[in-house]
Amino acid sequence: MESMDHAVAAERGGADRVELCTDLSSGGVTPSAEFMQATRSHLRIPIHVLIRPRAGDFCYSDDELEIMRNDILAAKQFGMDGIVLGVLKGNTRVDIAGTKALVELSHPLPVTFHRAFDASGNLEVSLEEVIQTGASRILTSAGQSRATEGLSTLARLVDAAKGRILIMPCGGINSDNVVQIFRTTLAREIHSSARTSNLGSMPNGGLPHNSGGTGASLPSAVFEQEVGDLASLLDGVALMNDE
Repeated sequence: MESMDHAVAAERGGADRVELCTDLSSGGVTPSAEFMQATRSHLRIPIHVLIRPRAGDFCYSDDELEIMRNDILAAKQFGMDGIVLGVLKGNTRVDIAGTKALVELSHPLPVTFHRAFDASGNLEVSLEEVIQTGASRILTSAGQSRATEGLSTLARLVDAAKGRILIMPCGGINSDNVVQIFRTTLAREIHSSARTSNLGSMPNGGLPHNSGGTGASLPSAVFEQEVGDLASLLDGVALMNDE
């Protein structure tokens, strides 16, 4: 999210963590150091930060990778709790070596491989490649704009992961469909922008890393209520599963 008001509202609504970025209209890029610091001073829940030097594809030059390394170090310095990134080669395969180096630099912070995963050629192959990088989770809508359009694939990815990495569904997830997605995929975590998304493809044909949009226009009170509804629904499903 790119708004302090929404970050605070998400915590009040019961979110387990938030992800910071800016320029959601382009799919999101790395937020400023000032935004990271300010958000850390206001929130108690974990904060994950997007490390993406520019909009567009996920194939980065050496200079761009250097920027990403510096941004990871800054995120660690400012007390962030997790890193969100994704690097491809040829825009169809996971850059295993490049991503692994960033994962190692991020340690001990966990790394989420974002929706660059959905822009890769073969999701089953890409799953195994991301696992090799040491990332902790994959943010994905199974190559679709919305998670609801890729439920069967998401379920297969969760099964194929076999606990080696978390599969975190995203893309148009809200209080109307979150229970269906949770039950169908058996995912342990869900990523939602709480009805602030502007779903669509990026100019290069890929997908924005989090289906971000112009969510800052949504009143924070409405945003908080949607987050609260999501949290309540997921708690209810979890309790039913434990019975």
